[in-house]
Amino acid sequence: MKYSENAGRARKMIEKAIQDHKITRAKMDTILNIVTEDGHIDPHEQALLNQLKEMIENRSIKFVL
Repeated sequence: MKYSENAGRARKMIEKAIQDHKITRAKMDTILNIVTEDGHIDPHEQALLNQLKEMIENRSIKFVL
């Protein structure tokens, strides 16, 4: 299955957050802007967002201001 360019860009940013164990509000906003810039969120983008949300909730990734 081929993923959208936006999904690839979002994936790179999410992987960086996972590697760093933290994400800022600005980076989170950038990720959300990337996945919505084409007007819809495809299943792969949604899966990436769900993974990020889960990791923030279980504190694998710290949300920093």
